Amino acid sequence: MNYVLVINAAISLIMGSALVLVWRRDPTQAFTRYIGWANLVQLLVPLTFLVKVRGDPFVDTIGNLALMVIAAGYSTLLLIGTAHLANRPLGHKLAWPILLTLALVNTAAVGLAGLRLGQASMATINTMLGVVCTYWLWNAGSTRYSSEKLVGPLLVLLGLIQFIYVVYQDAGTALLATLGALLRVMLGLVLLYAALDRGALATRRLQNRFERLTERSPQGILICQGSDSIVYANPACLAIYGVKSLAELQVATVAQTIPEAERKAVGRLLDQIQRGQKDDTGYEAQRHRVDGTPMWLRLHYFRTEWDGSPAVQVLISDETERYYASQALIYQALHDELTGLPNRTALIKSLRNRCNPAQPMQSAQHFVLVLMNLDRFKLFNEAHGHSMGDDVLRAMGQALRASMDPACEVMRLSGDEFALVCSSEDDRDTAVDLVTRVRQLLGRPLKVAHQELFLDASLGIALYPGSAHDAESLLRAANAAMHVAKRTPGTSYRLAEKAFERGSSNTLEQEQALRAGIERGEFQLVYQPKVNAHSGRLTSFEALARWNRPGVGVVSPVEFIAVAERTGLIGALGTHLLKQACEQIAHWQSRFESCVPVAVNVSPLQLLDPRFPELVAQILRASGVDSQWLTLEITESSAVQNLEQTTVQIEQLRSMGVHVAMDDFGTGFSSLNMLRSLRLHTVKIDRGLIDPLPNPQAIAVVRAICQLADALDLHVVAEGVETTAQTIAARDAGCAELQGFLYAQPLSVQDAEGWLERFAERWSETLEMPLQSGKLGE
Repeated sequence: MNYVLVINAAISLIMGSALVLVWRRDPTQAFTRYIGWANLVQLLVPLTFLVKVRGDPFVDTIGNLALMVIAAGYSTLLLIGTAHLANRPLGHKLAWPILLTLALVNTAAVGLAGLRLGQASMATINTMLGVVCTYWLWNAGSTRYSSEKLVGPLLVLLGLIQFIYVVYQDAGTALLATLGALLRVMLGLVLLYAALDRGALATRRLQNRFERLTERSPQGILICQGSDSIVYANPACLAIYGVKSLAELQVATVAQTIPEAERKAVGRLLDQIQRGQKDDTGYEAQRHRVDGTPMWLRLHYFRTEWDGSPAVQVLISDETERYYASQALIYQALHDELTGLPNRTALIKSLRNRCNPAQPMQSAQHFVLVLMNLDRFKLFNEAHGHSMGDDVLRAMGQALRASMDPACEVMRLSGDEFALVCSSEDDRDTAVDLVTRVRQLLGRPLKVAHQELFLDASLGIALYPGSAHDAESLLRAANAAMHVAKRTPGTSYRLAEKAFERGSSNTLEQEQALRAGIERGEFQLVYQPKVNAHSGRLTSFEALARWNRPGVGVVSPVEFIAVAERTGLIGALGTHLLKQACEQIAHWQSRFESCVPVAVNVSPLQLLDPRFPELVAQILRASGVDSQWLTLEITESSAVQNLEQTTVQIEQLRSMGVHVAMDDFGTGFSSLNMLRSLRLHTVKIDRGLIDPLPNPQAIAVVRAICQLADALDLHVVAEGVETTAQTIAARDAGCAELQGFLYAQPLSVQDAEGWLERFAERWSETLEMPLQSGKLGE
């Protein structure tokens, strides 16, 4: 008896453990987990019988109750397991209610009628469980595995044999244990076979899935073992390399598809991945089809297993079309569409590559940059049409490319501008050679559409590292030099100076500083005296603008006036200076008994404003200065360019009592009709006519101007007087007032007030001062 129970327990242990281990190996087969644990729970039945045979009534009662609970647990696990086997899984939440219900039913049966009724209850429950399982597993479509259909009948038999104990009591225990052991062995074998069958089917499914994924994948898949052994290649991979079978690819070998320079590196890479020294890696490279056609592939290598041996899987994407498309986009981005030459972007890239900041300046590669701009090309377009202009640019690009060395880069930047970049050992020799070739090219007619055309160009030359140390500065320097070269007619060139390095950025910076300077009141006036030509007495001042720019120093009026006119700031600057001059006149009139008029220069652009006379009147009223103390000096060029409007403006100013003088007379477009039309008060002879004095021809010119002015009732002032001889000659020629460094340079407000003090206190002494004495008041 004990021997049979031990065998029964061993079988339950073996079959239960085997099923649980199957589940641990393949968690998707959940039925093996629950039925396995049901067998392990069944181990407790023989142990309980061994305890009951001792004959102790209390122990026997406890044993009976334990058998009912064990039976409930066994039935519950069996029910859940068979439900999973039949693909009708029960949720875990139902397990405890089922267990509790079965335990109560069995225990109640034992409590009412003893162990026999309890055993009958268990037998009935397990038999019904087998019937349900049979229905599930035999139901059409519930399973694909014929072996699993045996599980239901076996469970029914396991339930029915439990009635042996009900009939024979303890005498039937041995038979029950024997039959139970046999049936559980059969059930375990069936379940193990079912698990194996399911595992094989899952493997076949995975294999089919892999085959569908790889065979239909547009991405090439290659499996290698060793550095040159190909064991698998999908159709996409074969198509990429231009072969029809794996055998052809193996015959072609990797050596034919991989460039020779890369073969050793690829072999080492495959070996490292196969050995596990690298997990995976990827890159893009050029490869060749079997017929030699080049292609661009993206390759991704990673370690895998093939037939139980380590291998390398390669994912291959054919990027040839994308590569050539991207190359085309890059070409378009770096080349001019009209001429096919590299464009400005390419030039910047080339200059930055050449101007390597990491390279010591002593060992830097020298090169020459030439910017070339075709002169008057806009007029050419207007005369011949834009299509002809395009033909000219194409022809010029071809001619430049043909006339330069292959190593010299020829580029078209925009419009009619080209660039040449050439490495050199001797910068200046190379620059001379480039300029000579360009001039020789332009010296010959350019043949375009059966026509011969002559063109001129302006060339700006910058040397690296002589002219600048970085790409942007070098380009600015060459551009600035080119614009300077444009001032010379014909094909001309200019070598960039160090000052050109800042290029137009200096102009932009100055424009910004000018705006800020006007707002902050950085502009001041200095005053240069004018004296009577006969007595040397102070007659008036000319107010001259000065800009002491913070951090830079004194800026020439020639520079900032030009910037102000170019940016439209001349109106604001002129108004600021005119207010400052009138306020200074008012201050001097309140301080000194005697004062003199002050002349203020007016820009031609200010005269274009029809409200300018009204603005002058407002400033005079605001400062409390009478109009007779203010003189406005206009340039001869501005009067000629806008004669009609200037005439109207002067009439309005005269009606206000403001004096108007013509500055720099004699160097522009002098006209008798202009002097007659403009009702001026004063004419100032330009220093260019005063410098040659006392040359007889110069005296004759000055005398003629003075005679003309006298006939038109105009006052004459000589500018730029620097010597006594010039003073005497100008006075004798008829000039009434003199101005120049002989008497004083432009004075600060304090120094000008010193002149006014002497003018007020020593009036009589000033009248007697000889002209030979030098500067007035010394």
